[in-house]
Amino acid sequence: MSYVDGFVLAVPAERIDEYKALAQNAAKVWKKHGALEYKECVQDDVTDNGFCKTFPQLFKPEQGELIVFAFVVYQSREHRDEVNAKVHADPQIMEGCDPENMPFDCKRMTYGGFNVLVEG
Repeated sequence: MSYVDGFVLAVPAERIDEYKALAQNAAKVWKKHGALEYKECVQDDVTDNGFCKTFPQLFKPEQGELIVFAFVVYQSREHRDEVNAKVHADPQIMEGCDPENMPFDCKRMTYGGFNVLVEG
């Protein structure tokens, strides 16, 4: 079974193009170092259907923010650790990234590594 890193964050709508450019660069770097898949997804249908909590209900974005759900797929936890070590050592990961002016609040991003339970 594969392994997945997942992320949820809020991006101000007016900065979504900046975030997209940052994410496109990140996708290239992760794939260059062996990630099997790299996806960054922006909210579309997050309406309350009364069945379960929506991402905005759980994450509580501020006015004008969009929820981004992202994930990276690896062969295994070990493969993930190898890929991430290479990514974090690659100077290209900081390309277009100004730590003082990020297009989102890094302190409000959530992240976790997950063992895949079912693959279809």
